Amino acid sequence: MHDFPDDIFTEPEDIDPDTLANLGPLRRLAGIWEGLKGVDLNPKADGPEQRSYLERIEMQPIDPQPNGPQLFYGLRYHVHIVASDEDTTFHDQVGHWLWEPATGLVMQTLSIPRGQVALASGHAAPDADRIVVEARRGGPGYGICSTDFLEAAFRTDAYTLDVTLHPDGDWSYVSDTVLQVRGREEPFHHLDRNRLRKVAEPTPNPLLKIRRDHVARAKAHGLS
Repeated sequence: MHDFPDDIFTEPEDIDPDTLANLGPLRRLAGIWEGLKGVDLNPKADGPEQRSYLERIEMQPIDPQPNGPQLFYGLRYHVHIVASDEDTTFHDQVGHWLWEPATGLVMQTLSIPRGQVALASGHAAPDADRIVVEARRGGPGYGICSTDFLEAAFRTDAYTLDVTLHPDGDWSYVSDTVLQVRGREEPFHHLDRNRLRKVAEPTPNPLLKIRRDHVARAKAHGLS
C-alpha cells in the first residue's frame, strides 16, 4: 500500500524553481552527450546479430512538476542513434527522467517510433553512482505498451536500464529488453550498452530563467 496524504489537491508551497539544483542523482545526466562505441545485440531470423552504433543524447531540465502534494524534478531527453555502417536512423527515443526528492523515486518514461511506450521506475539516493529502473508488461503502475504487431511478433515482457555514473564525469548504461519472439521458446535478451561523454552543458529551465535571470516569459519558454 502507498502512504499518500488525504489531501490530494494541495501543491507544495515555495517550490524551488532551480531544477538542476534538485535533481538528486539525475543532476549528473544533465547536458548533451555523445557515445561512439555502442554495442547492440538484437534478434534476427538466423540468430542474434551484434551491431556497433554512434549515439547522441540531449537531456535538458524541465520546470518542477507537482501532482498535488507530489513533486518531481526532471530532464526531458532525446536519444538519437545511428549504426556505424548505415546512413538511416537506427534508434530514436524521447521521454523524461523524473526524480522525487521526498522519496528517492526515479522514473524514466520512453517513447519510440515503432509503436511502443514504457514507464520504468526505481529508487536511488541523491548522491548515488548507480541508477536502475525497471518496467514489466502488465505491471499495475510501471509497465510497457506496444502495438498489436509487436505484441504478436516481438512481445516485450520486461525492460531494465542500469546506469553507472563514473568519477571522470562520463556515464554508461546497459539496457536489457526481454523479448518473447514468435516461434521461439526461450526469451531473448535484447542488449544495448554504451559509454557517453559530455559535449555541452544543459540550459536552465524556463522558470529559473524568469525568476533568476528576469527573462521575459515568452522568451524563456522558447516563444517569439
